[in-house]
Amino acid sequence: MKDGNPQPLVLRQDDGPVARLILNSPMNYNALSTAMIDALSDALDEIAAEDAIRVVVLAARGKAFCAGHDLREMQGARNDEDDGRAAYERLFSRCAQMMQKLPALPQPVIAEVQGIATAAGCQLVASCDMAVAAEGVRFGVNGVNIGLFCSTPMVALTRAIPPRAAFELLVTGEFIDARRAHELGLVNRVASPAALEAETMALARGIAAKLPAAVRMGKRAFHAQRNLGLADAYETAGAVICENLLLPDTAEGIQAFLEKRPPNWD
Repeated sequence: MKDGNPQPLVLRQDDGPVARLILNSPMNYNALSTAMIDALSDALDEIAAEDAIRVVVLAARGKAFCAGHDLREMQGARNDEDDGRAAYERLFSRCAQMMQKLPALPQPVIAEVQGIATAAGCQLVASCDMAVAAEGVRFGVNGVNIGLFCSTPMVALTRAIPPRAAFELLVTGEFIDARRAHELGLVNRVASPAALEAETMALARGIAAKLPAAVRMGKRAFHAQRNLGLADAYETAGAVICENLLLPDTAEGIQAFLEKRPPNWD
């Protein structure tokens, strides 16, 4: 039992090649406590080694996707002899390591977002490869409203949306809705609340139907080339596409296209 929850903090439900990881601490809005960070990190490590899983959906139970770090836990650390410095350093180090596992995961990760995604919860969405949000969802990096600039959420946010838009959110603490998040590129699709899971799973199943090796190579190359200079990016991408072309299943896929038939992928 952790965070007052008798159930696991992260539930897993497999739907064929799609694994759903569900944050399961609705009583505190799925806050990223130390225990929640560790549970999610462990779940990601487990899935990374599973070839049968082709796509991961990150969802949550309750009214909120994730309300950020557990402020009560953070305030409790102020009673330590060093006023919490060591505890805060451990917390943000572990959180950063967990967030980096999302783009590093071999499988694409889709955030399925309801309610609110604030501070480190917004960081969690921005760290996923894609996101589907319900209409009415509110996103924010609003720590500045309580005197804490969201410096660590900023890292993921500035890599997901335009820098000026990110800075405005960070410095004003204002919320944006799902439609505005879609305009900025934080969200790929917006669905009605009733259709959120179905819309997310339809996207996941469509990706899962592609050649897994190609998708895994592609995701790795996508993240590898993003922050490189133009020439280095082309060199990286060129090596990957050659590797991809030499796969027997890719040769079959191209031949099937030329012959106007479905590919014979086992």
